[in-house]
Formats: sequence, C-alpha cells, structure tokens
Amino acid sequence: MSVTPFEIPVNPDELAWIRRRVEEFRFFEEPEGHRWEHGANRAYMERLREHWLTSHDWAATVDRLNGFPHVRVEVEPGFRLHALHLKSSRADARPLLIAHGWPGSIIEFETIYRRLAEPEDPSAPAFHVVAPSLPGYAWSDRPKSPIGPRAVAKLYDRLMAVLGYDRFIYQGGDWGCVIGGWIGLESAAVQAIHLNGYGLRSADMTPRTDDEKRWMQWALQIRATETAYLQLQATKPQSLGFAMMDSPMGVAAWLAEKYCGWSDLSTGHVDPPFGLDTMLDTIMVYLSTRSFLSATWLYRGMFLEGGFSIPEGRRIEVPTGVAAFPHDLLAFPPRSMVERGYHVVHWTDMPHGGHFAGLEEPDLLLADLRAFVKGL
Repeated sequence: MSVTPFEIPVNPDELAWIRRRVEEFRFFEEPEGHRWEHGANRAYMERLREHWLTSHDWAATVDRLNGFPHVRVEVEPGFRLHALHLKSSRADARPLLIAHGWPGSIIEFETIYRRLAEPEDPSAPAFHVVAPSLPGYAWSDRPKSPIGPRAVAKLYDRLMAVLGYDRFIYQGGDWGCVIGGWIGLESAAVQAIHLNGYGLRSADMTPRTDDEKRWMQWALQIRATETAYLQLQATKPQSLGFAMMDSPMGVAAWLAEKYCGWSDLSTGHVDPPFGLDTMLDTIMVYLSTRSFLSATWLYRGMFLEGGFSIPEGRRIEVPTGVAAFPHDLLAFPPRSMVERGYHVVHWTDMPHGGHFAGLEEPDLLLADLRAFVKGL
C-alpha cells in the first residue's frame, strides 16, 4: 500500500461550467412570510448567488488549503483515500484521526489543525493530525457501489496503519461519530474515541427515566421534521443525483438549508451562522469534485449494512469522550442511555453550539478534545 503526496487541483473548465449554470439559474416563488421553515430561503440564496458570482474565489481557497500537507493513501488495491496529514514537531505527539461528515468536509476543522499539531500551551497534548475525506467525497476515490460506515471504519483503520500509526485517538461528528462507534467497537488500534454527536446507537434504546423519555420524544420529533433528506439519500440517491448533478444552485440550497436548520441559531441568527465565503467553500468542495451524488451513497450503504445500532450483546469498551452540543441534530440522550453502549469516561455539556462544532465552536471542541486526551 502506498502514500502519495497530493495537491488539491483547480479545473478551469469545471469552474466555468459551474459559473455558467449559476448565472443561468431562474428563481421561483415561495410562501409569503417564509424564512426557512419550508426549506431554503430565497432572499438568502439570492445573496449567496450574488456573492458567488462577484466575490468568491475558489482558486484562493484551494491555495489556502494547499498550505497544509495532503496525501492520497492506498487503503485497498487500487482504492485511495485523500487526507490532510499534518505532523507535529513534538516528540510526544499522538496520532489523531479527525473525521468530518455530511454535508461537511475537511474545511470544517481548518482553524484548529495547526493548533492541534502545535498547541500554544506546551502542557497541552499535541497531535499528528490525519483528516480524511470520506470515500466518495471530494478528493477520495469513489467506491464502485455504496458502502456504509462500518466499512469506512475498516478503511480508516487501514489508513492509519499505512501512514505508520499502530495506535491512535479518534474524533468525529455526524458520519464521523457513526464511524467512530464502529472503530471503537472493532479496531484493535484505536486508544480512545471523542464524539460530538450520537451516531452509532446502543442496542437497547428503551427510555426508562423521565429524562430519557423526554429525549426520545424530541428525537422522534426531529426524525419527523428534519430527516427527509436521509430517507431520500438512503433509498433513491440516483434519482436525487439527476436533479443535483446538473444544478449547482440546487446543491447550494440543499446544503445551505442544513447549515441553517442544524446550527445553533439561539444567538439571533435567522440564516446559516457562517460567512458566505465559508458556505461557498463547503459547497464548492462538492461541486468542483462532482462528488455530491457519490457522497450520498454512504446513506444507502448504511441501510444495506443494517442500520446504525451496536449489535445486540456488544458494547464499545474503549474510553469514550462526549462533547454534547445542545443544538445538534444528533444531540446525545442522557448519559445513562449512552452508557448502555459506550464506556464513557468524559462528558461535557456545552453551553451552546450545534451540529457543525468545528465551524461553530472550534475553541470549545478543541478544548474538550484536549481535556479528554489529557485525562486518559
């Protein structure tokens, strides 16, 4: 298995096609008084489109990202994963795999990579940082057919081995927390997992206490109002692909709506609480690599694997740290329920923050990961 240095490319022809399709987009009606309750908001999308055409510079973003070292790693014969791989100068640094989900990318953790590798405080733990793009996402290879998070966990385990790390720490949210559960359950190399979302569920999810019952009611409400995308991407992704792969504005709206609905808007935001350039950087990762469709295959793969529950009679016994952000789509249930499936040794109830912790609250995420690892 080989490791090849990599630079993120810019394809001028693809950028020209994206721009032309954005210019040609025709807006349409929306319900009176609508903000985001029926889906993407027209006024926001008009501002995003204007910024896209007049100000956003994808080539500059690529230059910035290429300021980090990247590799493509063969994890199976003929199949390579892309990863940002930033080594620390510290002799005591520990390998860390930090994993994004959907609709995220390696951009999510851009502001903390160097702080993870070279902490400001010499008493803080340092890490050799490995941030892969999921299979089918961005600059990683596409699988020939859908694979699920359990299979990805094995690929990530192999990724760390090929990079020379026989032991490592794991951090993840969204798909990263589902994959992290499988790594915690089945990897012989992982030392500990730190999760900022409740992905792989305990086999027994029967609510017993009043707090557990309240969480279950909330979870069922979220399932009814926020997971239509999951059902579509997990059952008929190819049909969605015919709509999205030819419509950059469609992809932008599909993603922007999630960055609004899944973020912490309690501070008064009514639109996604990120700058337009940040939103467009994320959108362009999917568009410039033509990976919107293949990224959805992970949902299909999860259902083909059998879902997102720990197998009956098993428990994740590696030390587990929890960073519980209150406005996450995958918000944790009470600790009593989580501990049925995980060996929880560290738990932090965050004061604020939502699903995209690396973007919304990077300082809180970084501090909690450091505290967890320091306590191991």
